[in-house]
Amino acid sequence: MKKVTVLGFEYAFASAITGITDLLSMAGVTLNRILGEPAEKEFEVMIVSAGGESIKCSNGIEIQAHKSLEEVEYTDILIVPTIAGNIEKTLAYNQQVMPWLQKHHALGADIVSNCTGAFFLAEAGLLDNKQATTHWGYVDMFKQRYPQVKLNASQLITADGSVFCSGGGAAWLDMALFLIDRYCGHDVAVASAKSHVFDLGRTSQSAYGNIVSKKYHHDDAIQILQDWLDLNYQQKISISVLAEKSLLTERTLKRRFKQATGDSAIAYLQKLRIEAAKKLLERSQLSVEHITYDVGYEDVSSFIRLFKKQTALSPSAYRSRFTRC
Repeated sequence: MKKVTVLGFEYAFASAITGITDLLSMAGVTLNRILGEPAEKEFEVMIVSAGGESIKCSNGIEIQAHKSLEEVEYTDILIVPTIAGNIEKTLAYNQQVMPWLQKHHALGADIVSNCTGAFFLAEAGLLDNKQATTHWGYVDMFKQRYPQVKLNASQLITADGSVFCSGGGAAWLDMALFLIDRYCGHDVAVASAKSHVFDLGRTSQSAYGNIVSKKYHHDDAIQILQDWLDLNYQQKISISVLAEKSLLTERTLKRRFKQATGDSAIAYLQKLRIEAAKKLLERSQLSVEHITYDVGYEDVSSFIRLFKKQTALSPSAYRSRFTRC
């Protein structure tokens, strides 16, 4: 039986602690009981905290830890849940956790984070030059704080050596099934998904986030151009048109736009159009062809390919997932 340790800390996301604990604790048990077959637990799960103190989560629920950090001699898997409070304050308040994570990584444990829990792993240096993901809403903050990490926030789960990250919010669900698959085999993972009525095999969180680049920069000319694009993205727009609007040369525009936003001007325009298309798919019954023209494209096939590249879903699949039944 594999040992799993879930870290608890003040203002953690409660379900990222209790949810993954439930799923792993019941792996090899739930479906077997339903089918009247012998049940055998696959994981021994315990929750730990600094000093073994109870954990006051962000929703006010208190969780009693099983042990203190110091009492954990060895674990196969160490899980860090979502930071639901102020990230910088949480990291500063839990500095004693960083050497503890480093110790268990050196002892051979799989180190796992969910959502903003990736900040703990990066703070401990465990993500240096490694693939990682986190919540799509904290990408800019993460990149600024940890530029040495190979952040791929479109991914729902990343795996690099013995370090694993899952994306935003309830992605602990996907991570639990991933770990069950890794340690117990695909059949047990499928059984867990069926018994708890979960989808197995989600790979991307691109469809859930706002994919338009940031405007928090100090280049006034680019800011004005972004504001104009917000209102005029449906028009036929080229680099020469944008250069004329911004009173910059095309070369200077390309350089400054990329520097300010992290995207080329054309990539930014594409993201604006896809974000507008997402809203139309969510809020209307317009055909995909109609939406294609509405957001500034002429070729439906090209639009569908671009939409899928940005969101990992086709327009019809996106509508099915995010439109009220």
